[in-house]
Amino acid sequence: METTYSKRSVVSVDGTVVGYRQMGGGPAVVLVHGSMLAAQHFTELAAALADEFTVIVPDRRGRGLSGPHGPDFGIEREVEDLQALVKETGAARVFGLSSGALIALRTAAVTPAIEKLALYEPPLSINGSVPSAWAGRYRREIAAGRTAAALATVLKGLRIEPAFTVVPRFALVPLLTLGLRSERNGDDVPMTDLIPTMSADLGLVEQLADTTKDYAAVDAEVLLLEGSKSPAYFGIALDELSAVLPRSSRRVLPKLDHSAPTDDGNPQVVADVLRGFFSPA
Repeated sequence: METTYSKRSVVSVDGTVVGYRQMGGGPAVVLVHGSMLAAQHFTELAAALADEFTVIVPDRRGRGLSGPHGPDFGIEREVEDLQALVKETGAARVFGLSSGALIALRTAAVTPAIEKLALYEPPLSINGSVPSAWAGRYRREIAAGRTAAALATVLKGLRIEPAFTVVPRFALVPLLTLGLRSERNGDDVPMTDLIPTMSADLGLVEQLADTTKDYAAVDAEVLLLEGSKSPAYFGIALDELSAVLPRSSRRVLPKLDHSAPTDDGNPQVVADVLRGFFSPA
């Protein structure tokens, strides 16, 4: 399985550099990561697709190879960044995970060049369906420099990792602290730098809440993906999108959860599904 990649970049509309990893050969596919992640977390997914596709994996704004979020950050900047990547690489296929799926969906609504769009569990909040009561505590902990505590708040608040919901905070925070201290990074962005980026992604979720009707004009063929072990609020979003998107299909992946596309999940299963969907045939 190919794991080598080249580092490249493109300049977005506002002058921000968007860096990305590229590997493989064939039709271009862009993989857009989610919250508290970077390009590194799609290494195995990208490698599994690289035998058939040119795989483009950006570091979204605020991390790694890319420039800062900027003072006027919002979904508009993320859309401009993805549009710049699509134009630079000629990609007609895009995959997005979580908040990356929100960005991919929003971009497809205004970018005819995107012909096939695969979305894994976008946190599209419908009448408050995505839990957010934890956000204030998270932001206070980030402001105080309590990074491990902030991560614990995210994990417990979003309920995407069942094991973390049952471990009490007094035990979880020291475990997370040890994990953060033992990181080895190389080209990768350290988790201590990624945890604060959740604040910007929270803003995207808030900005795009209850916008389902905006996607009725999406012309791309859309594959909606979810894991059978993921929280129910992702299913609520996919229910709404299934009813609105004119060319969509939906698939539940048994025994998988929200992290399935990442190196910590089961990326090979997701890659097999994406290969079938993105195949030119």
